[in-house]
Amino acid sequence: MLDHLADLKRSHHCGDLRVKDVGQKVTLMGWVHRRRDLGSIIFIDVRDRWGMTQLVFNPDHQVDTHTKAKLLRSEFVIAITGDVRARDESTVNERLATGEIEVFVDQLHILNHANTPPFPIEDRIEGVGDELRLKYRYLDLRRPILQRNFILRHKIAFMVRKILDELNFLELETPILTKSTPEGARDYLVPSRVHKGNFYALPQSPQIFKQLFMVSGFERYFQITRCFRDEDLRADRQPEFTQIDMEMSFVQMEDVFEVVENMMIEVMKLIDVDVPKSFARMSYDDAMNRYGSDKPDIRFQLELNDFSELVADSGFRVFTDCVANNGRVKGLCVPGGAEMSRKDIEQLESWLKKDFSIKGLAWIKASADDATGAIVKFLGQELCQSLFEQAGGGEGDLILFIADSRDRANQALGALRSQLGRNRNLIDESQFAFLWVVDFPLLEFDHEGGRFVALHHPFTSPLDDDLDKLSSDPEKVRAKAYDLVLNGYEIGGGSIRIHRRDVQDAMFKALGIEEEEATQKFGFLLDALSYGAPPHGGIALGLDRMVMIMCGERSLRDVIAFPKTTSAYCLMTESPSEVSVHQQVELGIHLMRSSKGTTNTPAS
Repeated sequence: MLDHLADLKRSHHCGDLRVKDVGQKVTLMGWVHRRRDLGSIIFIDVRDRWGMTQLVFNPDHQVDTHTKAKLLRSEFVIAITGDVRARDESTVNERLATGEIEVFVDQLHILNHANTPPFPIEDRIEGVGDELRLKYRYLDLRRPILQRNFILRHKIAFMVRKILDELNFLELETPILTKSTPEGARDYLVPSRVHKGNFYALPQSPQIFKQLFMVSGFERYFQITRCFRDEDLRADRQPEFTQIDMEMSFVQMEDVFEVVENMMIEVMKLIDVDVPKSFARMSYDDAMNRYGSDKPDIRFQLELNDFSELVADSGFRVFTDCVANNGRVKGLCVPGGAEMSRKDIEQLESWLKKDFSIKGLAWIKASADDATGAIVKFLGQELCQSLFEQAGGGEGDLILFIADSRDRANQALGALRSQLGRNRNLIDESQFAFLWVVDFPLLEFDHEGGRFVALHHPFTSPLDDDLDKLSSDPEKVRAKAYDLVLNGYEIGGGSIRIHRRDVQDAMFKALGIEEEEATQKFGFLLDALSYGAPPHGGIALGLDRMVMIMCGERSLRDVIAFPKTTSAYCLMTESPSEVSVHQQVELGIHLMRSSKGTTNTPAS
């Protein structure tokens, strides 16, 4: 029979007690973490989110309670009252903050039983798959390491609110049910019962609404808000995620940088990390050419080298033909990489061919006497030595080459750089390196669609010096856009916005958006710009990614309470799920089904 709390009141949490508390009578409540029955004495570790305390059930101390303790099993919910005693020196547990004390139990109250959990409620659970963890997420979240992650997440959000409030920002909410607008990813749509055949969209970001707040004169807005994007998932991407969204009036880029840098300096102190008062900066072109990525991890120095000029007249046709056809021969000089086997290199080549469609991965190694590798006979020892000299390499090093278009070579080598940085322990994982990437192109040409598209979004302002090129040479227009990168992850992106109606019209024209289409999709914003919109700009910081990096995790699943799988499925709630015919009729939709009976496309 289960007990009730009755008049019991918890006096301490399970991580509170220390030697100074010896002699006190205390009441603790929590979950049974571990049980050790030695026959005459039973030891129970009781756990809550503050920590763990060892309980002692001794028949010489309280025989009835000792008998009752024999019923306890893992994850039972209990309350106890007892005396705090110091442990013998030989039994002190230095791994626990409470390891110098234990509680001799007078009274035990079993508040609830528990089935045997499908996996241990411990930090290290090797062999337990993600699917099982996600199916029983409420148990997974009991694990101390995940609880620490979510405590830090709370502290970060609390700190952000405090800092922005002190800077005169207002926390304002924007709609969740809104209009579908093109923002770079697919929308999640919600059918309307009242307006049958029409749909709301869940917001990919509050972009337009925060601009409207600036038009409304609030001047400084922020929101810790949920966003939704129906896109292919990966370890650092989920269909629903949280942004620290900010917007400011009468500002330029430097003003945004100052606010964000000061905020991040304070946030990083939560994990006892001091970062420089001014973050490093790098142009988009520089980032792509040196690191092959617009979000480079600058904690290690492995940079891309462009060998095109050196090999343009070499005897190796793969290189010479590539350069002659306006391609580039680029590579990485890997310190100590000569130890890598041919098989190691072939595995890297197979991966790059599959994921980046490169033609091949050539290589040379530097030994004490000469260079080795299949292409050395075409290049010659003298040219190989020049290649190592340009790359700053020498004996024991390896150069990996890719000959392809500039973009493809950069992209593939950027991914290879990150892989080698991790695999060869080139990264100091204790470091946190922030970087602003600036001077992005405003537009990029979509060959499939046959027109220009916005690299960020269509409300990003061109650089003042490039405004005249918007109609004549759009590909060369740079944007007042910026990304904040931390340890190789983009954790924030923003821009100074277009605040003039004529410039916004010119932007839509460059994007091939006709006036009728612009009015249909963005009419309310265009109207707002006509009523005295101030210069404004802002940024959205990915709270989930920030927490993931600061916790030292590799996946957003470990910092989002109830995440989805890579197929955007919730194993715990088994959603998305089918809805009843009655609901479909009420919403005015009919779900077409395949021959297998699975739901396909909603039709009005």
